[in-house]
Amino acid sequence: MPVPTRDDFLIDPSIVFLNHGSFGATPVPVFEEYQRLQRAMERNPVEWLGRRADALMADARARLGGFVGADPDDVVFFPNPTTAVNMVARALRLQPGDEVLTTDHEYGAMDRTWRKLCHEADASYVRVPIPLPVTTASDFVERVWSAVTPRTRVLFLSHLTSATALVFPVHELCRRARAAGIISIVDGAHVPAHIPLDLASLPCDIYTGALHKWLCAPKGCSFLYARAEVQSWLDPLVVSWGWESDHPGASAFVDVHEWQGTRDLAPFLAVGAAIDFVESHDWASVRRTGHELALGTRRMIDELTGLAPISPDGADDDGHEWIGQLAAVRLPDTVDVVDLKARLFDEHRIEVPLHRWNDQPFVRVSFTAHNTASDGEALVSALRVLL
Repeated sequence: MPVPTRDDFLIDPSIVFLNHGSFGATPVPVFEEYQRLQRAMERNPVEWLGRRADALMADARARLGGFVGADPDDVVFFPNPTTAVNMVARALRLQPGDEVLTTDHEYGAMDRTWRKLCHEADASYVRVPIPLPVTTASDFVERVWSAVTPRTRVLFLSHLTSATALVFPVHELCRRARAAGIISIVDGAHVPAHIPLDLASLPCDIYTGALHKWLCAPKGCSFLYARAEVQSWLDPLVVSWGWESDHPGASAFVDVHEWQGTRDLAPFLAVGAAIDFVESHDWASVRRTGHELALGTRRMIDELTGLAPISPDGADDDGHEWIGQLAAVRLPDTVDVVDLKARLFDEHRIEVPLHRWNDQPFVRVSFTAHNTASDGEALVSALRVLL
């Protein structure tokens, strides 16, 4: 099978694009299918939305379920993981004294969601510090689990973190949570088509993932998976025709969450085209090369700054790999991340995110099908000048 190249994408050829992790990038054939679907809808919107939408969405969910290892009746499309987690968090109806257990590596929008809802309910949002560099999967698991108390109601974890770009070993913590009667919610925004995902073998209650990132679907395409046993209490954010449906389908979960009134369904319906693109190309090679380029670029930046990496290069002593195709690399404490990010783009045409996490400056690099070694080298050359 062929390996995709930059020519398969619509990215501006004048920029070095090292920020696939934020919003993804859609391949040409997937984008064309997305636009074809939009045009088809406009030919007869009433037929499309009124008579065909249910069947089309069912087909899309079937493709998605097969790709992520889930029953199609247990997955629902959402525009992004933040919206999906907001639905779940509000449906929990937290009570005074409840605790939501997490780490200090979670995505900012999720932190804000949980802080707000915990504050309103007089509950506690407990963030376990995970110091850098990380060491082993077993150390991570024990650090998090040591914070469980009789009041812990929810375990919320990233599968692959945004700020620190680390693959968390979530399986064992979800297993323990299930045994303890704690609801486990996993934020897998960066996971589909990036690292292996099989929801049938992951013992979590809730999982959400973005499809417009590493799977390269059109923007505004994500999903929520819910184990059948927890679906009954997941009240929708938007109550519409699926609630008390006149024509109930096989899954009440899908009925109440899928139809939210008039909206563009094309991003969801183009998921099949995105899966086709991945499966018709050598995606194992894309992942392997992206992983190697992420680690290689991290080494070059660390050599430039003299700072240590935040995780092992390869598998740790437990056999866990902390890095996929995304790597967060420390920068000197004196760096102004806002200024440096602007100068990288304005002076060197490099699109790459810089941020502070726990008051430490980081640059985060993404490598996928449209990247080559020259992209990482361009970043290192620019940093050598600007630092």
